[in-house]
Amino acid sequence: MININEVIETNRMIEKENLDVRTITVGISLLDCAADTVDEVCAKIRDKIFRTAGRLSDTAADISREFGIPIVNRRVSVTPISLVGASACKTPEDYVKIAVALDEVAEKIGVNFLGGYSAIVSKGMTESDRLLINSIPEAMARTGRVCSSVNVGSTKTGINMDAVRLMGETVKKTAEATREKDSLGCAKLVVLCNAPDDNPFMAGAFHGVTETDAIINVGVSGPGVVKYALESVRGASFEVLCETIKKTAFKITRVGQLVAQEASRRLGIPFGIIDLSLAPTPAIGDSVADILHEIGVEKAGAPGTTAALAMLNDQVKKGGVMASSYVGGLSGAFIPVSEDQGMIEAAGCGALTIEKLEAMTCVCSVGLDMIAIPGDTPDSTISGIIADEAAIGMVNQKTTAVRIIPVIGKTVGDTVEFGGLLGHAPVMPVNRFGCEDFIRREGRIPAPIHSFKN
Repeated sequence: MININEVIETNRMIEKENLDVRTITVGISLLDCAADTVDEVCAKIRDKIFRTAGRLSDTAADISREFGIPIVNRRVSVTPISLVGASACKTPEDYVKIAVALDEVAEKIGVNFLGGYSAIVSKGMTESDRLLINSIPEAMARTGRVCSSVNVGSTKTGINMDAVRLMGETVKKTAEATREKDSLGCAKLVVLCNAPDDNPFMAGAFHGVTETDAIINVGVSGPGVVKYALESVRGASFEVLCETIKKTAFKITRVGQLVAQEASRRLGIPFGIIDLSLAPTPAIGDSVADILHEIGVEKAGAPGTTAALAMLNDQVKKGGVMASSYVGGLSGAFIPVSEDQGMIEAAGCGALTIEKLEAMTCVCSVGLDMIAIPGDTPDSTISGIIADEAAIGMVNQKTTAVRIIPVIGKTVGDTVEFGGLLGHAPVMPVNRFGCEDFIRREGRIPAPIHSFKN
């Protein structure tokens, strides 16, 4: 049982160390919103989301006020829209209408982001999938709260290289479509491998088809809390270091469990999972890079960074699973460059490169996240980066992702401002050698041999 004493114990974490519940996300199945016309689909979607999550913002505010726990975001995830709109949508413009409808209802119910403008194409693409992907640039340009994701591979199916090629082109077109806002549309678009069905974190959230009709998932974050705890064991052995991280993660997860249970009870929606991810913000003292520095590396990206991150990620998971029977999602350490002040500084001084970030993604929770690159980067190079990251996920049986932003009109040495939780970032250089002949090949990279388990 969770009691109020456990919350009182964490008051110091909340007041001084940037502990927060990063998001309460209501997942909603829209499979019953399919219809013959786009207008009918949009009307059903608006009604279903409003009925299910209309009280989410008010409920989160009430819980936050009563328990003194900051709840930063309220979000909704929905069934991948390529499934919902398949019977009605005949053109990319039809899908854009659905995106606009999603944006309108998200604003109406007061959520920060709505995820699920998505397609799952890890083995092949239907015509509906292709239409949705082709609609993404305009959809991201015309909406403010809708997030899009495309899953292009998995350990079981391999990597759909036709989809990888198309997504490189789509990222570039999205950057062009939102160039007046420093290509901000790309910050709402992520390409995944091994996407989980229960991820509450944007931009990769969607409500998986294996889920029930509606579910509550909670994402908890506390890089500042972990850093503060490690300061008290500076110079101690790895055993002490690991125990400290594990115990801190346990306490953080218990806070999330309390919030999740309260939200579930008050909204009448079943509790799904707690995602304990050390997701940083641009605020000083809320940085995963600062944790790595406290562990002993001079700057994120220095030799030893990958090993330190692997240890951190593992101990966070171990502490979390002891605190809740339903830990899921991504759970671990995020390394989004623009959202982490320490990562921004490391990238700015040259300690952190895209190649080092790629190595770090082998052991962290996600992948290449919120990285600004020159706007003239070829779409084939973007596809190559996506393919590399998908290969890491496929072979290592883990979720990986690419959320990369080719900022039109900017180059290495420039800085881009996204604002809010998205922060700011230096434009990072990419390898100048190309991979167009590789990306032009059609078909699928087969699943690795260890995928054949039965």
